[in-house]
Amino acid sequence: MSDALDVGSLDRTQRDALRRLVLSLADSKRLMGIRYSDWLLGSPSIETGIATSSMAQDEWGHARLLYSMLKDLDIDPVPIEHDRASEEYASVAPLDEEMPDWAALVAAICLVDGAMTTMLESFAEGSFEPARGRVPKMLAEEEFHASLGSAWFKRLAGAGGDAHRLLGEATRAMIPDLLAWVGADDGPARAMVEAGVIGDADGRVVAFRDRVRALTALVDVDVDAVVPSEDWDPARARSPGHPSEEAVERARGDRNRALFVE
Repeated sequence: MSDALDVGSLDRTQRDALRRLVLSLADSKRLMGIRYSDWLLGSPSIETGIATSSMAQDEWGHARLLYSMLKDLDIDPVPIEHDRASEEYASVAPLDEEMPDWAALVAAICLVDGAMTTMLESFAEGSFEPARGRVPKMLAEEEFHASLGSAWFKRLAGAGGDAHRLLGEATRAMIPDLLAWVGADDGPARAMVEAGVIGDADGRVVAFRDRVRALTALVDVDVDAVVPSEDWDPARARSPGHPSEEAVERARGDRNRALFVE
């Protein structure tokens, strides 16, 4: 593990890059929680509904911890969490819309949550002290998500028919954007690598591919042959686009804002 980063020594470009990284992770966690919450009802069983409820709470808790890291950059996280429009969100592209079916959610558990875990592992091993202290607990909680997702992925892949087809379609749709995100290698991403905040792009991509290779093969997807998406929004470290306004309204808690009591 590298020496702890002196945040005060960062120049403006480096501080902006660290802000971008934190927001990319926090927003993705927040939207992942929304996508899990979409399946509290309508999932295949009561047990899976309870599981998605638990995972949604995990993701929202992780998001809050990540947003709180902005304080180390002298940024107030409250307006970041509650006042931004959907166009400003830096969450990964596969979370922009609701998952159309259970197979797509299962793919997201394994692939989107897996990509976030890959990034968080790299972040936790880096030089940013808040990540060192807070991310390991997130990763421990993610083990349940990975276990549930893997079991369902294998179950649907082995069922054949529509289950296998829908799972394969979702897998093929998600991976290019996730590879671009995990393997980001633009100026801000390289600044974070040089500062020791996160590992290099090639290593992150290898780790992600290793994580999902055996599962994607079950739906005839060779993750090593998938080409990352070339479309890139450098301001938000993601593929172009943004989450639906409805999802962001739920994330911000707009409908219940008037009931908030200090």
